[in-house]
Amino acid sequence: MGASRYIHGSDPEEQQRLSRLNELLNDACLAELSLKGGEKILDVGSGLGQFTRAMARAGKTRVLGIERDAAQIEEARRQARAAGEENLAEFRQGDAVELPLSTGEWGAFDVAHARFLLEHVPDPQAIVRAMARAVRPGGCVALADDDHEILRLWPKPAAGEAAWAAYKQSYSALGNDPYVGRRLVELLHGAGLKPVRNRWIWFGSCAGEASFDAKLQNLIRIIAGAREVILSHGLLGEANLDAGLRDLEAWGGRPDAAMWFAFNWAEGVRRASPGGEPSWFPWASEA
Repeated sequence: MGASRYIHGSDPEEQQRLSRLNELLNDACLAELSLKGGEKILDVGSGLGQFTRAMARAGKTRVLGIERDAAQIEEARRQARAAGEENLAEFRQGDAVELPLSTGEWGAFDVAHARFLLEHVPDPQAIVRAMARAVRPGGCVALADDDHEILRLWPKPAAGEAAWAAYKQSYSALGNDPYVGRRLVELLHGAGLKPVRNRWIWFGSCAGEASFDAKLQNLIRIIAGAREVILSHGLLGEANLDAGLRDLEAWGGRPDAAMWFAFNWAEGVRRASPGGEPSWFPWASEA
């Protein structure tokens, strides 16, 4: 999105990972969003569209998804057709900073949502400002994103943690922020919104839980997917990276393995103003 520097790509293996991740996360995210029904919803960085369609089902509405990557849009449409849900969402290719909205769509949405997008862009504030412009006065901007410092694995897999540290550094190497989750309320405020909610969404597990292997494999896959960036920037040697990935696989076989992680969720509301757009909005003087 915009000058997005997305580490993971959109090959079939990555699309499969994202589909499984949606299965693990979407119910919890819908619970936080608390849709009442009938909302006009904008999903920014809609990816494969599973959560876009989930919001449409929950809100009994049609959702507009904006996605930069043509391959993701093609797969999103294919999945929607396969599920018989083509009417639930429109997928439109475009940039998150310069949202491809018509004049009548700006300021018309009840909800604008973005998940795991801001960590992959050099200027997340610009995206939140665009989202704030898209919602009506009283409308909500909902953000979900990672703070990668939160991950804790116990007992510690030393080589695996070294690989995770290199993965975090790969974000910074691309000009992205691996800790943007802690900044969500700040970003909402910086866009002229009134922050109203700040939450964790749990993504931890332990050996013996049904979700443990899927969450561990997601962890391993995202590190492996950043291989090119890690190696090209000298963040970790190839032998050490491979040793770290093997270490995580072995750690996952421990009966006492525990993974502690959560991602950040925050919401802000566009303030109503009887005189129209208030002067403290960053874009008010641009009209």
